[in-house]
Amino acid sequence: MNAWRDRLNQFSGKTRFVVCRLFVHLAGAEVAALIGVLNGAGLDAIDSEGDMTVLGEGLVEICQGLLQYDTYWQAAANEGDVFWQEGDAGDFVTELFTDSAQRYLSAPALDASDPDEPLTLPATQNLVVMLTIAYEGEVPELETDLASMGALRAGLKAMINLHYQEKLRAVQVHFSPAQLGDELTADQVLVSFPELIPL
Repeated sequence: MNAWRDRLNQFSGKTRFVVCRLFVHLAGAEVAALIGVLNGAGLDAIDSEGDMTVLGEGLVEICQGLLQYDTYWQAAANEGDVFWQEGDAGDFVTELFTDSAQRYLSAPALDASDPDEPLTLPATQNLVVMLTIAYEGEVPELETDLASMGALRAGLKAMINLHYQEKLRAVQVHFSPAQLGDELTADQVLVSFPELIPL
């Protein structure tokens, strides 16, 4: 029934919007280095006040970083939906944003630390990256199960291409832990990200 409705909407000239969220769990001593890439992209996004070009460039940088760290991938999951009304797509983006933001340590703590305490930063062994995007059109590489190494690589490359094709309409990035020094244990991964499927 949905495929029939999709074809009907396509023939009537309606714009197809897709909203999807991708989870990638990485594990290993080296994955903490990606937190710097993620925070850098976040700061650029804030400085640009949400400029879509800057958000897209940050997404490209993050996807390239994830692809470079593919030997540390442990698990993945994805979800999404198709919309024919931009407002409905926007509502779903907001819903996913709220859910991602509530995950374990997915927002940086902005309070100042005690300057008299020595700086010690334990390196987390686990990192979960949550990428939520909205785009126009159809991208088969993102509209399938991405819980395999090959599909995940293809999905990340498709996200990069969406930026260069100027089809992105929203980009949100959350990650846990959100700052160097915070730790995400294996048990916390299981509790906070139950949808993850081992790769």
